[in-house]
Amino acid sequence: MKKKKNTNNHRAGTIVDAAALQIGRGVFRICWETNDPGGEAVIYHGKSPDAIDRRTPVAVSEDGCVDIDWLDPQARHYFEIVSGKSAMIVAERRLLLDGTVNFRDLGGYAGHDGRRVRWGRVFRADGLGKLSDRDLALLREMNVRRIVDFRTDSEIANSPDRLPANDTSYIHLPVTHGKYDFGEAVKRFREGDTDWLNPDFMVDGYIGNIESFAHAWERVVFELLDPEGGPLVFHCTGGKDRTGTCAALLLLALGVPEETVIDDHQLSNIYIAELLPELYRLMSGQGIDPDRVFPYLTAPRDCIEAVTAHIQTRYGSAAGYFVERTALTEEDLARLRDILLET
Repeated sequence: MKKKKNTNNHRAGTIVDAAALQIGRGVFRICWETNDPGGEAVIYHGKSPDAIDRRTPVAVSEDGCVDIDWLDPQARHYFEIVSGKSAMIVAERRLLLDGTVNFRDLGGYAGHDGRRVRWGRVFRADGLGKLSDRDLALLREMNVRRIVDFRTDSEIANSPDRLPANDTSYIHLPVTHGKYDFGEAVKRFREGDTDWLNPDFMVDGYIGNIESFAHAWERVVFELLDPEGGPLVFHCTGGKDRTGTCAALLLLALGVPEETVIDDHQLSNIYIAELLPELYRLMSGQGIDPDRVFPYLTAPRDCIEAVTAHIQTRYGSAAGYFVERTALTEEDLARLRDILLET
């Protein structure tokens, strides 16, 4: 653990932004920005955002970054940075699990009235069929109790979810992205049928998610309105299109700016990138042109931009969408903000 004593009479500024990144096994780098560069910050740690140990700091620094190198690599870690009278909780956004590449926390984004989305409450992910026993132990430790699966029956048959506990609530809300589900799309790729994968296919699929599956997004919100239900994970196969639509609607309803929502969507491309070489190899081996189906394997920026524009044009806002297309009320959405945004 790296610490630096304060030599500047405890000068401190208001925290503007902060981030946590695991840079090695059990090693985390915590960085922050204040409106008074060079001011002192005190960092506390906990394995839950609701259980930060504020008795003894794990670091004190004026540098704007500090490395903490003794943490359990098998656990989830949260940090509270305190500078003067301001404080901010941070965690690494992506969970480094054995069986997924795109499992991440929606916490930390600035939302309505500047309040940030609570860490450790809502997670988005790709398929959960390959979770290891270590992964399941971590999800149990995080008290994940609700899994929402947007995949179709054929996708599930190919790779059923592994759940962290027998009493975990499994909620199946099938969403078909575009004309074909994932299994049918792959079958058509193998047969050389890719003409349907035109430039408009992905955008139309995203808009179709908004217009055809309001009941699925509604159910997720109603689940989140029960704060006693425990943390919730929603996912599909790649964790980018159907999952990306749900994440966008939730974040927009919480008042997160559109550009931040778009940036969150684009993180999928960073995490999925490590899978692409193997996917390209497998497709080439089956006679599929990987370059032809590339949009289907990524999270195109123009798709999420089309979604945010469609919501704004057609409904005025994500809140307007939920009120017009679902049974949710303005009061429900205000309660959602109270539950998922820090005070």
